[in-house]
Amino acid sequence: MSYMAASSLLLLLFFSGSPIQILGLGVGINYGQIANNLPSPSRVAYLLKSLNISRMKLYDADPNVLVTFSHTNVDFIIGLGNEYLPNMTDPIKARNWLQQRVQPHLPQTRITCITIGNEVFKTYDHQLWSNLLPAMQTVYNALVDLGLDKQVTVTSAHSLDILSISFPPSAGSFRQDLSEYLHGILNFHAEVKSPFLINAYPYFAYKDNPNEVPLDYVLFQPNQGTVDPITNLKYDNMLYAQVDAVYSAIKAMGHTDIKVRISETGWPSRGDDDEAGATPENAGLYNGNLLKRIEEKQSTPAKPNVPVDVYVFALFNENLKPGPASERNYGLYYPNGTPVYNIGVQGYLPGMVYTSPSTKIALSVVSNVLFIVIAYLISA
Repeated sequence: MSYMAASSLLLLLFFSGSPIQILGLGVGINYGQIANNLPSPSRVAYLLKSLNISRMKLYDADPNVLVTFSHTNVDFIIGLGNEYLPNMTDPIKARNWLQQRVQPHLPQTRITCITIGNEVFKTYDHQLWSNLLPAMQTVYNALVDLGLDKQVTVTSAHSLDILSISFPPSAGSFRQDLSEYLHGILNFHAEVKSPFLINAYPYFAYKDNPNEVPLDYVLFQPNQGTVDPITNLKYDNMLYAQVDAVYSAIKAMGHTDIKVRISETGWPSRGDDDEAGATPENAGLYNGNLLKRIEEKQSTPAKPNVPVDVYVFALFNENLKPGPASERNYGLYYPNGTPVYNIGVQGYLPGMVYTSPSTKIALSVVSNVLFIVIAYLISA
Protein backbone atom coordinates (compact mmCIF):
# COMPACT_ATOMS: atom_id res chain seq x y z
CA MET A 1 0.00 0.00 0.00
CA SER A 2 1.40 3.42 -0.96
CA TYR A 3 1.85 6.26 1.53
CA MET A 4 -0.92 8.28 -0.14
CA ALA A 5 -3.28 5.32 -0.18
CA ALA A 6 -2.62 4.61 3.48
CA SER A 7 -3.09 8.27 4.30
CA SER A 8 -6.42 8.44 2.52
CA LEU A 9 -7.61 5.23 4.15
CA LEU A 10 -6.72 6.30 7.69
CA LEU A 11 -8.19 9.76 7.28
CA LEU A 12 -11.39 8.28 5.87
CA LEU A 13 -11.68 5.76 8.69
CA PHE A 14 -10.95 8.27 11.41
CA PHE A 15 -13.29 11.04 10.33
CA SER A 16 -16.16 8.99 8.91
CA GLY A 17 -17.26 7.44 12.19
CA SER A 18 -16.53 4.05 10.67
CA PRO A 19 -16.40 0.72 12.50
CA ILE A 20 -12.88 1.33 13.84
CA GLN A 21 -14.63 3.35 16.54
CA ILE A 22 -16.20 0.22 17.91
CA LEU A 23 -16.46 0.92 21.60
CA GLY A 24 -18.93 3.79 21.92
CA LEU A 25 -21.05 1.77 24.31
CA GLY A 26 -21.74 4.46 26.86
CA VAL A 27 -19.01 3.01 29.03
CA GLY A 28 -16.74 5.34 30.99
CA ILE A 29 -13.05 4.84 31.65
CA ASN A 30 -10.86 5.62 34.65
CA TYR A 31 -7.71 7.52 33.71
CA GLY A 32 -5.31 6.85 36.57
CA GLN A 33 -1.89 8.46 36.36
CA ILE A 34 0.22 6.87 39.11
CA ALA A 35 2.99 6.06 36.64
CA ASN A 36 6.10 7.58 35.08
CA ASN A 37 5.73 6.16 31.58
CA LEU A 38 2.26 7.22 30.41
CA PRO A 39 1.62 8.90 27.06
CA SER A 40 0.90 12.61 26.99
CA PRO A 41 -2.72 13.75 27.42
CA SER A 42 -2.84 14.76 23.75
CA ARG A 43 -1.95 11.22 22.68
CA VAL A 44 -4.53 9.86 25.15
CA ALA A 45 -7.12 12.12 23.55
CA TYR A 46 -6.33 10.50 20.22
CA LEU A 47 -6.68 7.03 21.72
CA LEU A 48 -10.05 7.83 23.28
CA LYS A 49 -11.27 9.33 20.02
CA SER A 50 -10.36 6.13 18.20
CA LEU A 51 -12.21 4.10 20.84
CA ASN A 52 -15.20 6.44 20.74
CA ILE A 53 -15.15 6.76 24.52
CA SER A 54 -16.91 9.91 25.68
CA ARG A 55 -16.80 9.58 29.48
CA MET A 56 -13.66 9.79 31.58
CA LYS A 57 -12.98 9.80 35.30
CA LEU A 58 -9.92 11.44 36.84
CA TYR A 59 -8.67 11.23 40.40
CA ASP A 60 -7.65 14.89 40.41
CA ALA A 61 -8.24 18.00 38.33
CA ASP A 62 -5.11 17.80 36.18
CA PRO A 63 -5.09 21.01 34.13
CA ASN A 64 -3.00 19.40 31.38
CA VAL A 65 -5.70 16.83 30.79
CA LEU A 66 -8.60 19.27 31.11
CA VAL A 67 -7.04 21.75 28.66
CA THR A 68 -6.20 19.00 26.19
CA PHE A 69 -9.79 17.75 26.17
CA SER A 70 -11.36 21.18 25.73
CA HIS A 71 -13.86 21.40 22.86
CA THR A 72 -14.26 17.62 22.72
CA ASN A 73 -17.30 15.47 23.43
CA VAL A 74 -15.76 13.87 26.53
CA ASP A 75 -17.62 14.26 29.82
CA PHE A 76 -15.37 14.40 32.88
CA ILE A 77 -15.67 13.33 36.47
CA ILE A 78 -12.83 15.02 38.32
CA GLY A 79 -11.63 14.27 41.82
CA LEU A 80 -10.65 15.91 45.06
CA GLY A 81 -8.32 13.54 46.90
CA ASN A 82 -8.86 12.57 50.52
CA GLU A 83 -6.09 14.94 51.56
CA TYR A 84 -8.25 17.88 50.44
CA LEU A 85 -11.23 17.07 52.65
CA PRO A 86 -10.26 19.14 55.72
CA ASN A 87 -9.74 22.25 53.57
CA MET A 88 -12.92 21.70 51.61
CA THR A 89 -15.03 22.16 54.73
CA ASP A 90 -13.99 25.84 54.58
CA PRO A 91 -16.31 27.80 52.21
CA ILE A 92 -13.56 30.21 51.16
CA LYS A 93 -11.08 27.44 50.37
CA ALA A 94 -13.72 25.43 48.51
CA ARG A 95 -14.67 28.44 46.41
CA ASN A 96 -11.03 29.25 45.70
CA TRP A 97 -10.36 25.69 44.57
CA LEU A 98 -13.31 25.79 42.20
CA GLN A 99 -12.29 29.16 40.82
CA GLN A 100 -8.72 28.01 40.24
CA ARG A 101 -9.14 24.38 39.18
CA VAL A 102 -12.63 24.06 37.69
CA GLN A 103 -14.10 27.36 36.51
CA PRO A 104 -11.28 28.20 34.04
CA HIS A 105 -12.09 24.98 32.11
CA LEU A 106 -15.82 25.60 31.78
CA PRO A 107 -17.66 25.34 29.49
CA GLN A 108 -15.01 24.35 26.94
CA THR A 109 -14.20 21.17 28.88
CA ARG A 110 -17.26 19.19 29.87
CA ILE A 111 -16.77 18.73 33.61
CA THR A 112 -20.00 17.19 34.89
CA CYS A 113 -19.14 15.86 38.35
CA ILE A 114 -16.68 16.23 41.23
CA THR A 115 -15.93 13.31 43.53
CA ILE A 116 -15.10 14.44 47.05
CA GLY A 117 -12.68 11.84 48.34
CA ASN A 118 -12.27 8.24 47.24
CA GLU A 119 -13.11 5.24 49.44
CA VAL A 120 -12.97 7.45 52.54
CA PHE A 121 -14.55 4.81 54.78
CA LYS A 122 -11.81 2.34 53.85
CA THR A 123 -9.25 4.55 55.62
CA TYR A 124 -10.60 4.07 59.18
CA ASP A 125 -9.67 7.72 59.75
CA HIS A 126 -12.63 8.93 61.79
CA GLN A 127 -11.73 12.57 61.29
CA LEU A 128 -11.82 12.01 57.56
CA TRP A 129 -15.19 10.28 57.94
CA SER A 130 -16.52 13.32 59.80
CA ASN A 131 -15.18 15.70 57.15
CA LEU A 132 -16.70 13.93 54.15
CA LEU A 133 -20.28 15.21 54.26
CA PRO A 134 -19.35 18.80 55.26
CA ALA A 135 -16.84 18.87 52.40
CA MET A 136 -19.46 17.62 49.92
CA GLN A 137 -21.95 20.21 51.14
CA THR A 138 -19.43 23.05 51.11
CA VAL A 139 -18.22 22.32 47.58
CA TYR A 140 -21.80 22.02 46.36
CA ASN A 141 -22.78 25.32 47.99
CA ALA A 142 -19.75 26.97 46.38
CA LEU A 143 -20.91 25.63 43.00
CA VAL A 144 -24.32 27.17 43.66
CA ASP A 145 -22.73 30.52 44.54
CA LEU A 146 -20.72 30.43 41.31
CA GLY A 147 -23.76 29.45 39.24
CA LEU A 148 -22.22 26.11 38.27
CA ASP A 149 -24.48 23.66 40.11
CA LYS A 150 -26.63 22.98 37.05
CA GLN A 151 -23.69 21.65 35.07
CA VAL A 152 -21.48 20.15 37.80
CA THR A 153 -22.73 17.82 40.51
CA VAL A 154 -21.05 16.51 43.66
CA THR A 155 -20.64 12.96 44.97
CA SER A 156 -18.09 10.57 46.49
CA ALA A 157 -16.92 7.07 45.56
CA HIS A 158 -17.15 4.21 48.06
CA SER A 159 -15.74 0.71 48.24
CA LEU A 160 -18.08 -2.22 48.88
CA ASP A 161 -16.54 -2.47 52.34
CA ILE A 162 -19.31 -0.11 53.44
CA LEU A 163 -21.71 -3.07 53.28
CA SER A 164 -22.13 -5.42 56.20
CA ILE A 165 -24.39 -7.75 54.17
CA SER A 166 -24.14 -8.14 50.40
CA PHE A 167 -26.01 -11.42 49.85
CA PRO A 168 -28.76 -12.02 49.26
CA PRO A 169 -28.95 -8.66 47.44
CA SER A 170 -32.38 -7.87 48.88
CA ALA A 171 -30.88 -8.02 52.39
CA GLY A 172 -28.05 -5.62 51.57
CA SER A 173 -27.24 -3.29 54.43
CA PHE A 174 -24.58 -0.80 55.42
CA ARG A 175 -22.17 -1.31 58.28
CA GLN A 176 -23.58 -0.20 61.60
CA ASP A 177 -20.54 1.93 62.42
CA LEU A 178 -21.14 3.98 59.27
CA SER A 179 -24.85 4.62 59.76
CA GLU A 180 -24.51 8.09 61.26
CA TYR A 181 -22.32 9.20 58.35
CA LEU A 182 -24.23 7.53 55.51
CA HIS A 183 -27.62 8.84 56.64
CA GLY A 184 -26.46 12.38 56.05
CA ILE A 185 -24.68 11.54 52.81
CA LEU A 186 -27.76 9.84 51.39
CA ASN A 187 -29.92 12.79 52.39
CA PHE A 188 -27.47 15.01 50.52
CA HIS A 189 -27.67 12.84 47.38
CA ALA A 190 -31.45 12.88 47.50
CA GLU A 191 -31.50 16.65 47.90
CA VAL A 192 -29.08 17.55 45.08
CA LYS A 193 -30.02 14.53 42.93
CA SER A 194 -26.48 13.24 42.50
CA PRO A 195 -25.57 9.55 42.11
CA PHE A 196 -24.14 7.24 44.76
CA LEU A 197 -20.85 5.85 43.43
CA ILE A 198 -19.41 2.44 44.27
CA ASN A 199 -16.14 0.76 43.34
CA ALA A 200 -17.22 -2.83 42.79
CA TYR A 201 -14.73 -5.61 42.13
CA PRO A 202 -16.02 -9.19 41.94
CA TYR A 203 -12.35 -10.09 41.47
CA PHE A 204 -11.70 -9.48 45.17
CA ALA A 205 -14.39 -11.97 46.17
CA TYR A 206 -12.92 -14.60 43.85
CA LYS A 207 -9.33 -13.92 44.95
CA ASP A 208 -10.23 -14.35 48.60
CA ASN A 209 -12.26 -17.54 48.07
CA PRO A 210 -11.33 -19.17 44.75
CA ASN A 211 -12.55 -22.56 45.88
CA GLU A 212 -16.00 -21.28 46.84
CA VAL A 213 -16.79 -18.50 44.37
CA PRO A 214 -17.52 -19.88 40.87
CA LEU A 215 -15.21 -18.23 38.34
CA ASP A 216 -17.85 -18.24 35.60
CA TYR A 217 -20.23 -16.36 37.92
CA VAL A 218 -17.79 -13.49 38.41
CA LEU A 219 -16.65 -13.40 34.76
CA PHE A 220 -20.17 -13.11 33.23
CA GLN A 221 -19.72 -16.53 31.66
CA PRO A 222 -22.61 -19.00 31.31
CA ASN A 223 -23.39 -20.47 34.74
CA GLN A 224 -26.32 -21.67 36.82
CA GLY A 225 -26.42 -18.40 38.74
CA THR A 226 -27.85 -17.76 42.18
CA VAL A 227 -31.36 -16.94 43.33
CA ASP A 228 -32.27 -14.39 45.96
CA PRO A 229 -34.47 -16.46 48.32
CA ILE A 230 -36.46 -13.40 49.38
CA THR A 231 -37.30 -11.92 45.96
CA ASN A 232 -36.78 -15.03 43.80
CA LEU A 233 -34.75 -12.86 41.43
CA LYS A 234 -32.00 -14.77 39.62
CA TYR A 235 -28.49 -13.39 39.30
CA ASP A 236 -26.11 -14.72 36.65
CA ASN A 237 -23.17 -12.56 37.74
CA MET A 238 -21.79 -11.12 40.96
CA LEU A 239 -21.50 -7.48 39.83
CA TYR A 240 -25.26 -7.07 39.38
CA ALA A 241 -25.84 -8.71 42.77
CA GLN A 242 -23.43 -6.24 44.36
CA VAL A 243 -25.19 -3.26 42.79
CA ASP A 244 -28.60 -4.45 43.95
CA ALA A 245 -27.23 -5.03 47.45
CA VAL A 246 -26.25 -1.34 47.54
CA TYR A 247 -29.72 -0.36 46.32
CA SER A 248 -31.22 -2.45 49.14
CA ALA A 249 -28.96 -0.83 51.72
CA ILE A 250 -29.95 2.61 50.48
CA LYS A 251 -33.63 1.66 50.61
CA ALA A 252 -33.20 0.41 54.17
CA MET A 253 -32.15 3.95 55.05
CA GLY A 254 -35.33 5.37 53.58
CA HIS A 255 -34.34 6.31 50.02
CA THR A 256 -35.62 4.94 46.74
CA ASP A 257 -34.73 7.88 44.49
CA ILE A 258 -30.92 7.69 44.47
CA LYS A 259 -29.15 6.13 41.48
CA VAL A 260 -26.20 3.82 42.00
CA ARG A 261 -23.35 4.06 39.51
CA ILE A 262 -20.25 1.89 39.30
CA SER A 263 -17.33 4.31 39.46
CA GLU A 264 -14.75 1.52 39.22
CA THR A 265 -14.76 -2.10 38.18
CA GLY A 266 -12.19 -4.23 36.44
CA TRP A 267 -9.96 -7.28 36.58
CA PRO A 268 -6.17 -7.46 36.81
CA SER A 269 -4.21 -9.18 34.05
CA ARG A 270 -1.38 -10.09 36.40
CA GLY A 271 -0.87 -10.58 40.12
CA ASP A 272 1.32 -12.05 42.80
CA ASP A 273 1.41 -15.80 43.44
CA ASP A 274 -1.32 -15.51 46.06
CA GLU A 275 -3.64 -13.49 43.82
CA ALA A 276 -5.79 -16.18 42.25
CA GLY A 277 -7.35 -15.49 38.90
CA ALA A 278 -5.23 -12.48 37.90
CA THR A 279 -4.54 -13.48 34.29
CA PRO A 280 -4.91 -11.82 30.87
CA GLU A 281 -7.48 -14.45 29.90
CA ASN A 282 -9.74 -13.72 32.88
CA ALA A 283 -9.31 -9.97 32.55
CA GLY A 284 -10.26 -10.19 28.89
CA LEU A 285 -13.36 -12.23 29.69
CA TYR A 286 -14.46 -9.94 32.51
CA ASN A 287 -14.11 -6.66 30.64
CA GLY A 288 -15.13 -8.06 27.27
CA ASN A 289 -18.33 -9.62 28.63
CA LEU A 290 -19.06 -6.49 30.67
CA LEU A 291 -18.77 -4.27 27.58
CA LYS A 292 -21.19 -6.51 25.70
CA ARG A 293 -23.74 -6.16 28.50
CA ILE A 294 -23.34 -2.40 28.56
CA GLU A 295 -23.83 -2.34 24.79
CA GLU A 296 -27.10 -4.21 25.34
CA LYS A 297 -28.08 -1.63 27.99
CA GLN A 298 -28.66 -4.36 30.53
CA SER A 299 -30.13 -3.63 33.94
CA THR A 300 -29.85 -5.44 37.26
CA PRO A 301 -32.69 -7.81 38.27
CA ALA A 302 -33.97 -5.49 41.01
CA LYS A 303 -33.79 -2.34 38.84
CA PRO A 304 -35.01 -3.50 35.41
CA ASN A 305 -35.59 0.03 34.14
CA VAL A 306 -32.19 1.45 35.13
CA PRO A 307 -29.34 0.49 32.75
CA VAL A 308 -26.11 -0.37 34.49
CA ASP A 309 -23.76 2.63 34.48
CA VAL A 310 -20.06 1.71 34.57
CA TYR A 311 -16.62 3.28 34.57
CA VAL A 312 -14.06 0.59 33.79
CA PHE A 313 -10.79 0.58 35.71
CA ALA A 314 -8.51 1.42 34.02
CA LEU A 315 -7.21 2.84 30.76
CA PHE A 316 -3.52 2.09 31.39
CA ASN A 317 -1.39 -0.07 33.63
CA GLU A 318 0.14 2.18 36.31
CA ASN A 319 3.67 1.12 37.19
CA LEU A 320 4.06 3.22 40.35
CA LYS A 321 0.96 2.11 42.23
CA PRO A 322 1.82 0.63 45.62
CA GLY A 323 0.55 -2.70 46.88
CA PRO A 324 0.40 -6.16 45.30
CA ALA A 325 1.25 -6.71 41.64
CA SER A 326 -2.42 -6.69 40.65
CA GLU A 327 -2.65 -2.99 41.53
CA ARG A 328 -0.27 -2.18 38.67
CA ASN A 329 -2.05 -4.37 36.14
CA TYR A 330 -5.66 -3.28 35.73
CA GLY A 331 -5.12 -1.42 32.47
CA LEU A 332 -6.74 -2.19 29.15
CA TYR A 333 -3.57 -0.82 27.56
CA TYR A 334 0.13 -0.72 28.18
CA PRO A 335 1.49 2.85 28.22
CA ASN A 336 2.85 2.39 24.69
CA GLY A 337 -0.66 1.86 23.36
CA THR A 338 -0.50 -1.92 23.01
CA PRO A 339 -3.63 -3.72 24.25
CA VAL A 340 -2.91 -5.84 27.31
CA TYR A 341 -5.41 -8.41 26.04
CA ASN A 342 -8.06 -8.68 23.37
CA ILE A 343 -11.61 -7.63 24.23
CA GLY A 344 -12.67 -6.99 20.66
CA VAL A 345 -11.87 -3.29 20.83
CA GLN A 346 -9.25 -1.56 18.70
CA GLY A 347 -7.64 1.68 19.73
CA TYR A 348 -4.94 3.79 18.14
CA LEU A 349 -2.21 5.73 19.89
CA PRO A 350 -0.11 8.01 17.62
CA GLY A 351 2.91 6.14 16.40
CA MET A 352 1.46 2.84 17.64
CA VAL A 353 -0.80 1.61 14.81
CA TYR A 354 -1.72 -2.09 14.88
CA THR A 355 -2.15 -3.51 11.41
CA SER A 356 -0.67 -6.02 8.98
CA PRO A 357 3.08 -5.93 8.23
CA SER A 358 2.48 -4.80 4.64
CA THR A 359 0.86 -1.53 5.73
CA LYS A 360 2.44 -1.01 9.13
CA ILE A 361 5.19 1.39 8.08
CA ALA A 362 2.98 3.59 5.92
CA LEU A 363 0.19 3.80 8.46
CA SER A 364 2.61 4.52 11.29
CA VAL A 365 3.90 7.57 9.42
CA VAL A 366 0.37 8.66 8.59
CA SER A 367 -0.74 8.25 12.21
CA ASN A 368 1.96 10.67 13.33
CA VAL A 369 0.81 13.23 10.78
CA LEU A 370 -2.82 12.66 11.72
CA PHE A 371 -1.97 13.04 15.41
CA ILE A 372 -0.71 16.57 14.73
CA VAL A 373 -3.97 17.38 12.94
CA ILE A 374 -6.13 15.90 15.71
CA ALA A 375 -4.14 17.64 18.44
CA TYR A 376 -4.67 20.93 16.62
CA LEU A 377 -8.40 20.30 16.23
CA ILE A 378 -8.77 19.31 19.89
CA SER A 379 -7.02 22.43 21.11
CA ALA A 380 -8.54 24.85 18.59
